Amino acid sequence: MATAKFLAAKKTKTHGEFFFEIGCEEIPAWMIPKAVQELKVLLEKYFAAAGLLDGATVQVFGGPRRLAASIDAVRLHQQDTEKEITGPVKAVAFDAAGAATKAAQGFAAKQGVPVEQLYIRSTPRGEYVAAKQVTPGRAALEVLREILPRVMQEISWPKNMRWTSGAGAPHAAAAGPAPAETDATRAAGAAVPRFIRPVRWIVALLDGRVIPFNFADVRSGNKTNGHRFLGREGILVSGAGNYRSRLKSNFVLVDPAERLARITAHLQKLMEKGGLCIHPDAGLLDLVTHLNEFPSAILGNFDPGFLDLPREILITVMRDHQKYFAVEKKGGSLAPHFVAIINLDRDRAGKIQHGHERVLRARFADARFFWDADLKCRLADNLEKLKQVVYESKLGTYFAKVQRMRGISAWLVKHAAASCSTSTVDRAAELAKCDLVSGMVREFPELQGIVGGLYARAQGELEEVADAVYDHYRPLSLDEEIPRNLTGCVVALADKLDALAGCFAVGRIPSGSSDPFALRRAATGIVKIVLERRLTLSLHHAIHAAFRALHEQNAAFKISPALEKQLRDFILDRARFAFQQRHAFAYDEINATFAAGADDLLDAADRLAALRAIRRTPDFEPLAVAFKRIRNIIEKAGPAETGNVEQFDPAMLTEDAEKALYAAAQEVARHAAEHKESRRYRQALENISSLRPAVDRFFDKVMVMAEDPAIRKNRLTLLAGLLKEFSTIADFSEIVTEKST
Repeated sequence: MATAKFLAAKKTKTHGEFFFEIGCEEIPAWMIPKAVQELKVLLEKYFAAAGLLDGATVQVFGGPRRLAASIDAVRLHQQDTEKEITGPVKAVAFDAAGAATKAAQGFAAKQGVPVEQLYIRSTPRGEYVAAKQVTPGRAALEVLREILPRVMQEISWPKNMRWTSGAGAPHAAAAGPAPAETDATRAAGAAVPRFIRPVRWIVALLDGRVIPFNFADVRSGNKTNGHRFLGREGILVSGAGNYRSRLKSNFVLVDPAERLARITAHLQKLMEKGGLCIHPDAGLLDLVTHLNEFPSAILGNFDPGFLDLPREILITVMRDHQKYFAVEKKGGSLAPHFVAIINLDRDRAGKIQHGHERVLRARFADARFFWDADLKCRLADNLEKLKQVVYESKLGTYFAKVQRMRGISAWLVKHAAASCSTSTVDRAAELAKCDLVSGMVREFPELQGIVGGLYARAQGELEEVADAVYDHYRPLSLDEEIPRNLTGCVVALADKLDALAGCFAVGRIPSGSSDPFALRRAATGIVKIVLERRLTLSLHHAIHAAFRALHEQNAAFKISPALEKQLRDFILDRARFAFQQRHAFAYDEINATFAAGADDLLDAADRLAALRAIRRTPDFEPLAVAFKRIRNIIEKAGPAETGNVEQFDPAMLTEDAEKALYAAAQEVARHAAEHKESRRYRQALENISSLRPAVDRFFDKVMVMAEDPAIRKNRLTLLAGLLKEFSTIADFSEIVTEKST
């Protein structure tokens, strides 16, 4: 009866609100933003495929104990779909008297329509009998009870828990990509639900009505739960509107933006009291926003005596181990305070503050112990200890890696950084990994490199060496700064080149999302350092130097030109990404520039900038179209028709237009060569663009594919010479123009 009433109501009401919430045990904070976006994508995909979305927007929210989504207006019933089915030809379906034959009757029966509803459809192949097949739309309630368990199942996580039917509690499943789906695995997946944490409740509503389904022995309903400690369970909700308000009254802020605003306001209020400020940390701010459902900030204190430890150590302990914000004085120096974000409305008796202070005191005491103990040993004395630390099973120890880095660094100084002191660079490379066996790095691995630089400085190493050791892991992303001095850049390049060459040599090449040695990051770091330090470096020779260092250390490694090319292409792929994402170059500009060569990334960057600068000039696009035409003509003619450039004979030019083009090309080539020699690529491209009138006139007046084979070949050779000569900065034929789209 209830279903009948609902189906009757949908005839007058076409759209209703959809609301969905997955309640579970605490999800790791760093996983939540990605999961929320996946939930949005999956809902959009399945609702659109089912014809229920109608262009509406999917809103999603996430917190440690819940993922939620709402859509203001979705269809309450699918529209009927109509499909035309063609059957036998008219002559077979009807006899001479126009009566339906058995063929027509069989076709009508198969389509489920009376013979009288068949009609004739004219096609290029003749006249055929056709029928309209109408598939009635289904109630959205029925469709969604099938879609929503699938959506929950398909949210990808680094690690899942799976439920075996009747087994009770879930168990952890190994991380990694899911195997390819088959009918069998789909069926198995339906019986073995998986999710990041145990699911505790599900809210699924359409126009206020429960969408009934079951996932991991949890049945959907219309009740949610508030804060684990401050709120109630079994809170009745009818949709997105009262969901937010009822959860807020139960100490849950559903929207991450609202939680962020609350945290920011609390931080500002705490800092106003003492004239202090929070150490900027966008990453930590995002983390605590997703770590808490009702965040509040509390100010804690620590012994000022700990401030004699380096600030990097103090901040790392507070941030990475305790999720605390460091507090600074107005001048930027650290203050003996910290701010913790708690998942409560307040710390009424101050017990939580004292607990955090006690924990931090112990962590700082550990850091002081390691700092004092490590300084008793010279950093350079740790080098021998690296013989006991495995870098990679086939590549050997970190001691071996350091020796390769020293060799690559020496090559880089000679070929790309001549202003560096060879001895200074070698000392920095020698010390770069020595902190890996220190007590501080064993306890706080986030400090590797940084603490090595601090120890080097404290033990009297050159400032340039200490800074280079400190910075040599940089940059970790396109947004991070490169090492502050050239010595650091050289050591960083050597470290990254060795990692790439070594991993490629032993087959540890990234595939898909798997990249355990962070090789994409290493390649991106090489690109960023070269571009920002404006280093003239041949990728081909640098890669060869890295592979040679590997081979000289272990002759068992057989290095081939194909492997070197594979690594070069890998780095160039990251360069493409950097140029497009960081520098906003268009993909066809990158293609055009790289087609002319990209072994020297700095040179490629300069050519790219010049290409973008002249792209919108009046002559450029028509010339690009002409060059595309030239390439097509040459490719269509084939190598047999096109002679070598050296075989071109100016004396065979007969038409005024081709003589004029040849003369103009000679003049432009001379000026362009002078500009290219001085890397004035914009001026060179402007010179090349001035060829446009001569090229246009050539194509208007000259028949390239002349009947005389000798003349035809000479003209094709002229065009091939033009293409070769003027594609050394950028291949114009790679540019996407309005006429070619």
